[in-house]
Amino acid sequence: MKRLLTGIAVVTGLGAGAVHAQDYPSKAITLVAPYGAGGASDLAARALAESAKQYIGEPITVENRTGAGGMVGARSVADAEADGYTVLLARVGMILNPAVNPQTMVKADEYTYLGALESTPMILSVDGESEIESVEQLVEAIKESNGRMTYAASGATSIDGFTTQALLKDAGLDPLTAATLVPYKGGNALATAVMGGHVDFGAWAAGSQMGPIEAGDLKPLAVFAPERMDQLPDVPTMSELGYETAGQITGWSALFGPEDLSEEVVAKWDEVLDKVAEDSTWLDLAEKRGSISTVGTVDVTEYAKSQFELFNGLAKDFGYLPE
Repeated sequence: MKRLLTGIAVVTGLGAGAVHAQDYPSKAITLVAPYGAGGASDLAARALAESAKQYIGEPITVENRTGAGGMVGARSVADAEADGYTVLLARVGMILNPAVNPQTMVKADEYTYLGALESTPMILSVDGESEIESVEQLVEAIKESNGRMTYAASGATSIDGFTTQALLKDAGLDPLTAATLVPYKGGNALATAVMGGHVDFGAWAAGSQMGPIEAGDLKPLAVFAPERMDQLPDVPTMSELGYETAGQITGWSALFGPEDLSEEVVAKWDEVLDKVAEDSTWLDLAEKRGSISTVGTVDVTEYAKSQFELFNGLAKDFGYLPE
């Protein structure tokens, strides 16, 4: 199992978590989901808790601690005792936020990074009745609109804002002016905005799109994911279409703990995640929620670093941060 350990969040085995770590765990573990019930982090957290409990030998209790775009829950884990009994179902925002926000509540080096869990695809979609049938046609329509076309996103520096802006950048267009961002909160609101004709397109999490896509109310043009989705085998990835920057963007989940977890705690989670990687419950639940399991397949140290550099670089390129 490859695990994510930054140069600062080093496991020394000498921190507070080292005491009695050889007996870890000896009680229930709290897994913090930093977003609301029913969302991507909550579903992934509950799937991990269900799958991992038999391997770790103690109950895993999921606790939703929401606020500040997930950073309230992240802060609570970063501040927790480094004994392995409070861990975080982290999402891409835990890296994106510190990459674009100097006043972030939690910096990227305030964790012990325990392992990658899944990729959660983003889908570029238009209304089901749109005449646009491909990304190429969408890009041409954007060019011809001179900034009049609109897209839905949670915010300019949110993951679903960067999806569209990266696409525009790759297409040689101005990511801030070629199309107009209209903000909405939550995946269901984004879907409703596109289906209702309030905006022309958007690229956001698959979880809130699959129902409308299956009903014909949304038309998928491409996925932001490392590979095609099993549920949409005919829909290409952004990388396949040659969009280099956009091809690096996707949603994801990982398991984080407080900084300075002991070697014993980290080794235990390595062992557990090795088993989760092949667990039928975990894999079945991932497929049902439209995710791609990445447990044991990703060098998460390098991946987290590359994601931080990607979003930090885009924020500078787009003028959200000074060069």
